[in-house]
Amino acid sequence: MEFETLVQSRRSVRGFKKEPVPRKVIEAIIDSAKRAPSSMNTQPWHVHVLTGTPLEEVRRRNMEEMIGGAKVKRDIVSHGEYQGVHRTRQVDIAKKLFGAMGIARDDKPMRQDWVLRGFRQFDAPVSLVLTYDRVLDPGAVCHFDLGALCYGIVLAAWDRGLGSVINGQGIMRSDIVREVAKIPEDEVIMTCVAMGYPDDGFAANAVRSDREHNDEFVRFVGFAD
Repeated sequence: MEFETLVQSRRSVRGFKKEPVPRKVIEAIIDSAKRAPSSMNTQPWHVHVLTGTPLEEVRRRNMEEMIGGAKVKRDIVSHGEYQGVHRTRQVDIAKKLFGAMGIARDDKPMRQDWVLRGFRQFDAPVSLVLTYDRVLDPGAVCHFDLGALCYGIVLAAWDRGLGSVINGQGIMRSDIVREVAKIPEDEVIMTCVAMGYPDDGFAANAVRSDREHNDEFVRFVGFAD
């Protein structure tokens, strides 16, 4: 698939088939994505691929902890709640998703169930936990590098018929993820990518988020025209 077509067609998938994803497919995805650029070619990333019983334990315990009122315990510093235009965009996509799923504004049980789906990594059959070497903290540069790897994973997966959603909710309790996946203490858990074959019958999968016009965020400096 041509790159522009790949980028334009890719979307976040929030409903997955229960069909397992073969290890060889994931290995091929990572082989493609690892060509992502990194600062000075440092390649600071690690990928921990979970499926089956370990993934089920992570999502169960993560969900139980969050339902029980446990505090978020992520390795990276959070920005807190979004405000201003960022909050507006967050609310806009939530309205689209709830509309597609038929979740009314006052339907608290269904809205809560949607939040829990995020904590369960949307019940995807595979989760790729992305980490970086702790020695590189404070991590602005390696965060950028992992972002490049992450997007490479998402595009390579889509090219092979797999959907994904970059899912910070799935690692709200990074201590649980570290314990179950046996992630070394010298690695910082940054985010995860929930992945699987898209369920075309899941209404939210058809939702596309809006993007600002280039004029809203792009400046051209020094061009004759």
